[in-house]
Amino acid sequence: MGHDRCGQTIRRPSRAVSAAVGLVGFAIVASPALRAGEIARRSAPLERFLGGEPAPLKSYRALRRLAASTRGGRMQGTIVAWTELDTARGFRYQIISRSGSMAVQSRALIPALEMEAHALAPGDGGRAALVRANYRFDEALSHENGLVRVGIRPTREAPMLLEGAMFLRPDTGDLVRVEGRLVKRPSFWTRRVDIVRHYTRLAGVRVPIGMESTGQVLILGPSSLSMTWEYESVNGIPVGNPGAQALATRGQ
Repeated sequence: MGHDRCGQTIRRPSRAVSAAVGLVGFAIVASPALRAGEIARRSAPLERFLGGEPAPLKSYRALRRLAASTRGGRMQGTIVAWTELDTARGFRYQIISRSGSMAVQSRALIPALEMEAHALAPGDGGRAALVRANYRFDEALSHENGLVRVGIRPTREAPMLLEGAMFLRPDTGDLVRVEGRLVKRPSFWTRRVDIVRHYTRLAGVRVPIGMESTGQVLILGPSSLSMTWEYESVNGIPVGNPGAQALATRGQ
């Protein structure tokens, strides 16, 4: 407290008030930087994912098992097939075993393989990849069950592209799961299709290992489909031996 030249009393702010004003001022100045740092921290997994795959998938050979059911499980069908991918010949499959309803096989299982073959034709493999050329990625990230959720929207309507979300590991940005709805139906018979795909790493390469989907099949009604991969080789590196299981399946 003091006096001015006219003798009026001047009340000086207390130290606590001064400190509070100082802290508010600091917060106003620092908050943009803090927000930028928080945004950078939150977006780090997405940036790591979009930074490029150190060992991209170029080729594989895998035993694929596909199973579908409809009409409340009263109609079921299965297919076992060798599937191969390489940059020169694209995606190919060879069915080695099939059972159950022929309608389910022809209207759900085989179209799923055919759609993949079309999407991964030679020179077109990148058209289904999770990259900026194919997708818009939501920068408003959130966390679910320990994973980072990123919304995805295709840049065009094309086979294999999904509208939904992908889930990344927060520390590495590695892809764990993708889920959403196909923006283009796989066949005349199949209408709306919702899909969940699962991924892991083999020989240092990210590969799909499982898929579940639900959809509407004309005449047959609501249907479910599952698919699993058992790899024999990835990018030319042996990683397993599903051939013995394939022989046993064929024998059955």
